[in-house]
Amino acid sequence: MANAIRVRFCPSPTGNPHVGLVRTALFNWAFARHHQGTMVFRIEDTDAARDSEESYEQLLESMRWLGLDWDEGPEIGGPHAPYRQSQRMDLYKDVAAKLLAGGHAYHCYCSVTELDERREAARAAGRPSGYDGHCRDLTAEQKAAYEREGRDAIVRFRMPDEPITFTDLVRGELTFTPENVPDYGIVRASGAPLYTLVNPVDDALMEITHVLRGEDLLSSTPRQIALYKALIELGVAKEIPAFGHLPYVMGEGNKKLSKRDPQASLNLYRERGFLPEGLLNYLSLLGWSFSADQDVFTIPQMIEKFDIADVNSNPARFDLKKAEAINADHIRQLDVKAFAAACEPWLTAPHANWAPEGFDRAAWEAIAPHAQTRLTVLSDITANVDFLFREEPVEDEASWQKAMKEGSDALLRTAREKLQAADWSSPESLKNAVLAAGEEHGLKLGKAQAPVRVAVTGRTVGLPLFESLQILGEERTLARIDAALAKLTA
Repeated sequence: MANAIRVRFCPSPTGNPHVGLVRTALFNWAFARHHQGTMVFRIEDTDAARDSEESYEQLLESMRWLGLDWDEGPEIGGPHAPYRQSQRMDLYKDVAAKLLAGGHAYHCYCSVTELDERREAARAAGRPSGYDGHCRDLTAEQKAAYEREGRDAIVRFRMPDEPITFTDLVRGELTFTPENVPDYGIVRASGAPLYTLVNPVDDALMEITHVLRGEDLLSSTPRQIALYKALIELGVAKEIPAFGHLPYVMGEGNKKLSKRDPQASLNLYRERGFLPEGLLNYLSLLGWSFSADQDVFTIPQMIEKFDIADVNSNPARFDLKKAEAINADHIRQLDVKAFAAACEPWLTAPHANWAPEGFDRAAWEAIAPHAQTRLTVLSDITANVDFLFREEPVEDEASWQKAMKEGSDALLRTAREKLQAADWSSPESLKNAVLAAGEEHGLKLGKAQAPVRVAVTGRTVGLPLFESLQILGEERTLARIDAALAKLTA
């Protein structure tokens, strides 16, 4: 049975991918991989007004960057191709015709104005305000009269007059009563199929066994189950898939994280230098946990342990600080060569604030092990190592004012003398030189090294100072101290 599991990830190519969408993709992918099943990647692009080819390409690139590979779908193909809904319109038209012929659907001639008026009247009377079945049982004469009026007709699915009960893989048994799930549209008057038809039809034709999706789609599930029963009767579907509805991802103010929230954009995390493994690790915790005492784990470890039954139905809060902390752990776990390679995009234009010819690969490889333990995201590397590759350190007036107190010039002169006499093959020797300079001026190491750090790196915080000085080299270090002294005494 495990090998028969088939799940799908079916985003619409509208706008930039967001973290809630990625969490859904991740849970489907992990579920499929855990059971040695099949991951189907399908593109729901029937909304020509909102869909774009650019968003489509971004979706594919994002999945590749995250490492969420698919077994059937765009660029791979498969037995149920094509995997873009815009290329499957004839299939939907055929199924809609079968539903009409079988009595499972009917033409509805109600105008938008009439629907609105009847809904408002139902609300005023305290009744459910969904579709009231006005066109459910029209006679041939009534249909002909509407058509003579030139009315357009949509196609509505005929919901059963009985409760629909199913067991949600996350929420347990759920029941929906008929008055809360009225007949619904499946084809527009233009003949274009609606999401309410194409999504379950594709799931049926692609033999999807498990539908794992967001909680916001829960209300549509009884509609889809009823449609599935009709599709099985018509020989289009083989079985009703199991449904599991994933908890909301919440943002600020206990509100659902929306596409418009800045922290929702996947691109933001790529641009800041999150590792795919770090981001996926954190997103997996939005509704699921690896264990009570372990938040950091590898993706293979997640696959081995993931079970949809362990997903929590309660809303999950997105915590950027925790996401960053988990990413930092994954950065520290990298092999140093892999870390150095991962940082390279941030060591070149447009991220680097130094001339390309200033980059020194030997210096970068020497400093990388010291930088690895200090980063939260990879983009932090630029400000940490720019002192190595610039002709002069950055000019940060706030750092200068903070570090250069009264007497800093005298301290720097003493530090320069002792550094010039130090053993530059040993960071410990450089530390002892600055320590000795501080002692002569009644300062502990922390106070003594602050003016040296700002003179050499331009910043009050950064990588381990004495290893940094050694890699920068004696000549450049002393020249920068001289420049700082000139500025202090100008």
